Amino acid sequence: MTLPLIVIRPEPGGAATVAAARALGLEAHGFPLFAIAPVVWEAPSGIDALLLGSANALRHAGPGLAAYAGMPAYAVGEATAAAAREAGLDVVATGRGGLQAVLPQVRHRHLLRLAGAERVALIPPPGVTIAERVVYAAAPVAMPGALALLLSARALPGAVVALHSAAAARHFTAEAARIGLDRQRIALAALGPRIAAAAGDGWRAVRWAVRADDAALLALAGEMCQDSAR
Repeated sequence: MTLPLIVIRPEPGGAATVAAARALGLEAHGFPLFAIAPVVWEAPSGIDALLLGSANALRHAGPGLAAYAGMPAYAVGEATAAAAREAGLDVVATGRGGLQAVLPQVRHRHLLRLAGAERVALIPPPGVTIAERVVYAAAPVAMPGALALLLSARALPGAVVALHSAAAARHFTAEAARIGLDRQRIALAALGPRIAAAAGDGWRAVRWAVRADDAALLALAGEMCQDSAR
């Protein structure tokens, strides 16, 4: 018996991760523990290119994004790059493994980073400036009863929970404590070491992906669903 995989990231990313997990043969369930909402922002001038760490930044940027139509863009991964192209941007580079890893590819001097309220600080290359605008925020929501029941069901030996952000790790940990879930029944698959650290200890297992992308996370989760079940 393999353990079920629980995906708690907000939509539409959550549904995409669940679909990809099921395509790999995993028993995946989506329970978004965050709701995404846009944030009002002002578009700065003097920008050479956009820096994009999430497709949500494009979905929720609103009318301000029109000021940069056709502009070069650097994307953290393929999903973000696809959303950027749909928004009319010219994707000049796509990275793997986090937004900081994209910066060595930058060939423009003045970047605008469209981001969420929860984000990782970046160190720009010499001669490059990065203006930041928060265009969306993820509001945590209470763990639904159906998820609490699944995580505590004695008919199952446990579950693996995928964590895509440090905020998700902290919120899931807080909800598990509020409800009184047994951490020894729950294994955590994190997108990176910083996210894993945010979840604290006491869990059945905590591991992180070799790269900060969904494919690597799901490969890890698949291993954990098998190993933890044994």
